[in-house]
Amino acid sequence: MSESYGLYGHIRANRRRSAILIGGLFVLVYLLVFAFTLAFLGVVMGDEPLGEILAEAWRQFLWLSPWATMATLIWVAIGYRFHQAMIDRSTGAKDVTREEEPRLYHLLENLCISRGITMPKLQVIETDVLNAYASGMHEKQYKVAITRGLMDALDDQELEAVLGHELTHIRNGDVRLMVVAVVIAGVITLAGEIVFRILFDNSGHGFRSTRWRTGSSSSGSRDKGGGGLLAILIAVVIIAIAWFLSLVIRFALSRSREYLADAGAVELTKNPDAMISALRKIEGKSEMPSVPSGIMEMCIENKPNTVADLFSTHPSVQRRVDKLVAVAGGQDAGPSPA
Repeated sequence: MSESYGLYGHIRANRRRSAILIGGLFVLVYLLVFAFTLAFLGVVMGDEPLGEILAEAWRQFLWLSPWATMATLIWVAIGYRFHQAMIDRSTGAKDVTREEEPRLYHLLENLCISRGITMPKLQVIETDVLNAYASGMHEKQYKVAITRGLMDALDDQELEAVLGHELTHIRNGDVRLMVVAVVIAGVITLAGEIVFRILFDNSGHGFRSTRWRTGSSSSGSRDKGGGGLLAILIAVVIIAIAWFLSLVIRFALSRSREYLADAGAVELTKNPDAMISALRKIEGKSEMPSVPSGIMEMCIENKPNTVADLFSTHPSVQRRVDKLVAVAGGQDAGPSPA
């Protein structure tokens, strides 16, 4: 499996792509800083020519960039420190011991021993939903969470394949990377909301006030430029683009990793049919409505978005199964009965 699938080559290439994508997220943070500065100056310098507003926005951006970098790193550090507590609170996951869940513990322990992997902690989520995820930022934090519904629905071989999938996410550094990506994207979302509220809240008074200033009745103001409104519109477009790209980057990170995790599960278990069967049973039964979207991105399956797959965090189960059949020689019995 590993030879035909080129697993390790894919992992190396994927890590390089992921580093580029994470760098792209930081670039988007800087774009937002520039947009925020431009919007503010569009209000303050509303009667000035657009060129002067842009030049001043660039000067202010250069001064603010180190502070933006520091603030983003602090935000990431907060996420690094407290993300696990937030995940557990959102999903209701509880740590379990060998005595409480001997079947689950035994399956995971055997997989870890076979490859010399440090065993992560085990968690169970008391829900009938069929899903699982791995979390944590380093070896002492790593956890694998399985829903009660998934444990009840899968046989030992299928459950072992799911555990192998989550262990592969840990081995490949996917879990840590996804947490960082979600945290940085959170900065972008928060900053965008702040700007839009400043400009459009209170029934649009802020926007109308700016329009009044930039479109003042005196011809002298028009002769001087009045580029404030245009500057604000440019800022809004930049914010919208940054927000859109941050979502695309997050979703691309998730999708690319699911194929590798499926392949890693087959490499660990030597059983592609079990991975295929597990995916078929999980298909359409994985949604946890009360769980935030950022956490659902970390799960083994997340409901696909039908808009050209652009906003889907995971490939469809059908695509994942087709990949396993094509490269791992697995057998697909088709979708599981509802």
